[in-house]
Amino acid sequence: MKIEVDSAAFADAVAWATRIIPVRPSTPILAGIKLEAADGILSLSTFDYEKSARNQIEAGVDEAGTIVVLGKLLADIAKALPEGKILLQTNNTRVTISGSKSQFSLQLMPENDYPQLPQLPPDLGQVDADTFSRSIAKATVAVAREENRIVLKGVRMNFDGDKVTMTSTDRFRLARTTFSWTPANSDVSTTTLVDGQLLKDVARSLDTTSNVVLGFDMEKPTLMSFVNAGRSSTTQLIDGEFPAVDRLFADEYPIHAVINRHELISAISRVALVAERNAPIRMVFSNNEVKLSAGTADESQANETIDAQLDGEEITVAFNPSYLKEGLSAIDEPFVRMKMVNAARAVEFNGQQELDGDESLDYRYLLVPMRFID
Repeated sequence: MKIEVDSAAFADAVAWATRIIPVRPSTPILAGIKLEAADGILSLSTFDYEKSARNQIEAGVDEAGTIVVLGKLLADIAKALPEGKILLQTNNTRVTISGSKSQFSLQLMPENDYPQLPQLPPDLGQVDADTFSRSIAKATVAVAREENRIVLKGVRMNFDGDKVTMTSTDRFRLARTTFSWTPANSDVSTTTLVDGQLLKDVARSLDTTSNVVLGFDMEKPTLMSFVNAGRSSTTQLIDGEFPAVDRLFADEYPIHAVINRHELISAISRVALVAERNAPIRMVFSNNEVKLSAGTADESQANETIDAQLDGEEITVAFNPSYLKEGLSAIDEPFVRMKMVNAARAVEFNGQQELDGDESLDYRYLLVPMRFID
């Protein structure tokens, strides 16, 4: 192999591809990155049997070829190379990387030992990258962080015609977001369970000027792909039954409260300063206001009152402040509507554009109240 590439493009491509390389690969070869040069294109790929990443950039290819080298080391070197053109050239069992007055020589890994990457499944549909990225941020709010049940670390993606609904839950809360997309088949109807951390990783690396094409084979429902701006990722889907969560939404909520979202988040942040870890914040709704409080009589205490448009009887509820803020932060609209049944039943949070308007159901956040002592 003998190629010439732009150092910035090379560093970016290597960093993107090597991000999925595990800290402790199951076999040494999985620590490698595969470089394939031909017809003016340099392709870079990584694979750990569960996830794959593929990228390609333009290159001046004098001699086509394929090599495998240590991925993280190559990423560190690529990031440190000087600006301008760099040359990659193999010589027996090594590859030399040189640019300006810098030169590195890396040992090649056995190419034949590198596993074959999975084929991309058929296109399922596409959505603009910005919408997809924002939807992932909303849907992954309730993904379990420490949980033995692997299904709770996933996001259920339900595809129904031109609508996609993404849902996550960690048993204490639930996040659901719905967005429109362009399906490859207008009558598509299928469901997948995707690792939430993988979705977050996909969202962080999206080029928001391009669409995201999602791939899935309903006849072989084990793999999903995400293609964006020449970059493609695949992931093995989670095998398991996602909890039946639809029943958690109440048919009717007798108590509604509408609050300025920014004011509420700010008040929670201040009051939570005196709350010990996992201690609840209490919210007392009465007379078109909500009083937030935290702390105990023999320790530090904090209280703050803000306006709230209340419809229904007075109620007191308490929440984990971190869970409360995370759900509120995922809402885009300036106002939040809290819909309640009683102090023990899960509360639904929705955004709305105006104080006297209707709530949006594009994003629904359920949070189970905590028990508290008066």
